[in-house]
Amino acid sequence: MGNSKYMYFFLTLVWYILMILLNVILVLVIFLERSLHEPMYIFLCNLSVNSLYGTAGFFPRLLADLLSDTHTISRAGCFTQIFVIYSYGIWEFTILTVMAYDRYVAICIPLQYNSIMTPRQMILLLAIAWLYPVFCEVLVIIFSSRLPLCGNQINRVYCSNWSVVRLSCIPTTFNNIVGLFLAVTVVFLPLGFILFSYMSILIVCYKSSKEFRKKALQTCLPHLITLINYSIVSFSDIALSRSESEDIVKVVSVILSLESLVILPILNPLIYGMNLPEIQKRIINIRRKKIGMKTEGPDATRH
Repeated sequence: MGNSKYMYFFLTLVWYILMILLNVILVLVIFLERSLHEPMYIFLCNLSVNSLYGTAGFFPRLLADLLSDTHTISRAGCFTQIFVIYSYGIWEFTILTVMAYDRYVAICIPLQYNSIMTPRQMILLLAIAWLYPVFCEVLVIIFSSRLPLCGNQINRVYCSNWSVVRLSCIPTTFNNIVGLFLAVTVVFLPLGFILFSYMSILIVCYKSSKEFRKKALQTCLPHLITLINYSIVSFSDIALSRSESEDIVKVVSVILSLESLVILPILNPLIYGMNLPEIQKRIINIRRKKIGMKTEGPDATRH
């Protein structure tokens, strides 16, 4: 790439720093404002934490590769990256599922919301959302890491499980069965529940007043945008990564696989920050307090 690699490195670094700042700001606003210590905002906070985790498994390595003339990674490093990026992807689905359940209870059965979404129930939902994907990814890593490999070239910007499995010297039927089972439990079942939740919400909104409909859709719209984006990227990536056409794998699949790590982590805080009024108000209040402190500081001693 010659000297242009420094430009790519700089642009990538700026994008990564911006991504970190936006997600950290959202996390801090929710953490510091006690009025936002409600299930919906705490789940949103988890979504941003997951974005920080997933991108940490991708961007540092990418930045190092941009400055390096040789793009190699150790076997242990490759499987570590697979674990981080895949667990990030699964957590995205499980957290969105929990958020969909929260909105379903709040809008479809609002009178029972406080009795259902208790702090204990919220912790239980988050524990399941975080721990089950870890169990799934540990299984994937165990089965994939035991395969003898007859190649060492991966047509991806990062290590993906299927890219490694397809290098195996032996049949991978068992790995494919395990992968299909896990895909059903961590992607298709949650997605089915999410669709059911939002269909129920839409039915309730259709039967309700215009004001109620506007308020309900305002809180659900960011979830739907994130879900639709991530679902399209995930399913396209899965389908294209298993395609035998090398041209498609190298171009379209690479672009789609990068979107979930490059676009969505910066899109989420922007979408939620712009569409949820409570978060907007808190960010504006914090900025006003900081501006007030700056203006009062030097002038306070002058009379």
